[in-house]
Amino acid sequence: DERYNLKGTNQQPRILVETPRDVSSPPRHHVDPQVHTSIDENYNLKETNPNIGEKWPSGGRKWMSGGEKLTSTHDLVEHMFYLYVRVVKAKDLPPGTITSSCDPYVEVKLGNYRGRTKHLEKKLNPEWNQVFAFSKDRIQSSVLEVFVKDKEMIGRDDYLGRVIFDLNEVPTRVPPDSPLAPQWYRLQHSRGEGMVRGNIMLAVWMGTQADEAFSDAWHSDAATVYGEGVFNIRSKVYVSPKLWYLRVNVIEAQDVIPNDRNRLPEVSVKVQLGCQVLRTKICPTKTITPLWNEDLVFVAAEPFEEQLTITVEDHVQPSKDEVLGKINLPLNLIEKRLDHRPVHSRWFNLEKFGFGVLEGDRRNELKFSSRIHLRVCLEGGYHVLDESTLYISDQRPTARQLWKQPIGILEMGILGAKGLLPMKMKDGRGSTDAYCVAKYGQKWIRTRTLLDTFNPKWNEQYTWEVKKLQVEVQSKIQELER
Repeated sequence: DERYNLKGTNQQPRILVETPRDVSSPPRHHVDPQVHTSIDENYNLKETNPNIGEKWPSGGRKWMSGGEKLTSTHDLVEHMFYLYVRVVKAKDLPPGTITSSCDPYVEVKLGNYRGRTKHLEKKLNPEWNQVFAFSKDRIQSSVLEVFVKDKEMIGRDDYLGRVIFDLNEVPTRVPPDSPLAPQWYRLQHSRGEGMVRGNIMLAVWMGTQADEAFSDAWHSDAATVYGEGVFNIRSKVYVSPKLWYLRVNVIEAQDVIPNDRNRLPEVSVKVQLGCQVLRTKICPTKTITPLWNEDLVFVAAEPFEEQLTITVEDHVQPSKDEVLGKINLPLNLIEKRLDHRPVHSRWFNLEKFGFGVLEGDRRNELKFSSRIHLRVCLEGGYHVLDESTLYISDQRPTARQLWKQPIGILEMGILGAKGLLPMKMKDGRGSTDAYCVAKYGQKWIRTRTLLDTFNPKWNEQYTWEVKKLQVEVQSKIQELER
């Protein structure tokens, strides 16, 4: 059985990893942790049997009539069930008696858990389009209440109405089924005294973490997080920016006139791209036509928003350089080279430093400008090393045209961890807000953050396109600092 996790001794953390079962492979023997008594051995293999792709619950609140197993894209993790509430919008809300306006928001209440949308100022027909997810394991009530309130600057917020749902009648939705269409509901009086003015559009359903709304939803297990903090604890998928080597071949310059006409300049070239600054050597010959023929290499990231700044300087004193001219080149106009073919060089006119600012009245006196000879290109045939070669997982060149076709798909289910150590103090006790990060190639994934637990269960599944046979996935658990 290839289902296993790593169990630490001496209260060391454990991470649960699930790999798909190969029915053709013979069963493996359970490893007895007492067989190996080496002091240096901190981890032993332990056989586990997680409920991978488990059936839907039958009975109880009867979210489904049977216990049959349904198709789901999350077949490497345990199913976690959630009650989803999508608050779309409201219409025809009553204005306030004093302000003649309304600052509405929605509060979703299930037992002791309350989720809240942001309030919208002076809106009688507001739109929120926000999703709330309540974990089945933490459901404390059989009734879901949705309140519409008017935020007041002073005093208690006014109730505009509510809608009540019986959880026994909530439908179930499993991808790849289409999302449940929201419906209009008439608001009821908060004390059950009939209907009141206003309608709200809602969708309520039972689903799993395979639902598309899962990653963007407010979660009841993070009910203490509000505002912008909600975005920091959600699961995310990142793609590393595409990096290019920018090669600048500084060849020569012509008609470099120093500020002091009684001396010949000692010229060098400074090239800057963002925070990256490189310089050529000072031309060994004092002349107005210096020659360098030096290569300077930078790293540029898409999208190309920065400009390449080239400055010609005169070394007047050991601690003083005077700018004789400069030029700015947009990166999106620079040629991209994908093979061994040479790049043609070009002459560029230099702008005299201070021209138009210090010498605004002398423009007509400038009959010529200094020139610099450059060969500039973006190298697409190389891979930019942005991580250590000890665990690099992507060695493809920058240019997508040179990539080989993927050989398959890597699927990984991140189940959970056990025995994590406290990383900070909260209310006089140790606490950990843990999340997991994994990377292969250019794709990074980050699970949602589970607050205040030493035994988090994420049960999230991700995929990567595999570009070569040897695959190494970097994965680590981190603690969220808030």
